[in-house]
Amino acid sequence: MARLVLSDASPLIVLARVSGMSWLRALFGEIVIPETVREEILDRGVWQGMEALHAAIDAGWLVVRPDGDEIPEIPQLDEGEAACIRHALRHDGPTLILMDERAGRAVAGEYGIQVAGTAAVIGQAKLRGLIPSARDVFEELLRGDFRLSREVIQIVLARVGEHG
Repeated sequence: MARLVLSDASPLIVLARVSGMSWLRALFGEIVIPETVREEILDRGVWQGMEALHAAIDAGWLVVRPDGDEIPEIPQLDEGEAACIRHALRHDGPTLILMDERAGRAVAGEYGIQVAGTAAVIGQAKLRGLIPSARDVFEELLRGDFRLSREVIQIVLARVGEHG
């Protein structure tokens, strides 16, 4: 059974900034983003990594789909997160949403949707041999404006064998 992988804006923006778009393709193949997410990431000016997102869309493995209906209403989330959850709910089969925001992850969990964040993607990239060091990627992210708890980083590093 095919798996639908959706992504909210944050994982795409963060991973594009650290040259991680190729990891996403290697790990998941095709990734779907609702039109709202495309607008959030590409229509707000020029930023580091934006070209990699354009290239992924042009290559056809980052697929933009119309948002569709607004049911169910999920007013406590931003529209990108809500659109991802609505897409997942319309899909008949296993679905994974790449999402970092705590509220969005909680709501997706309430609907029984599997969620993974940027930290998990970095960990999987390390386990699959796509990157030599998860620690180096986390350090690069923390030098920027990405917020991630030290506890989450330590859990991922322990899982991938980068203790200490």
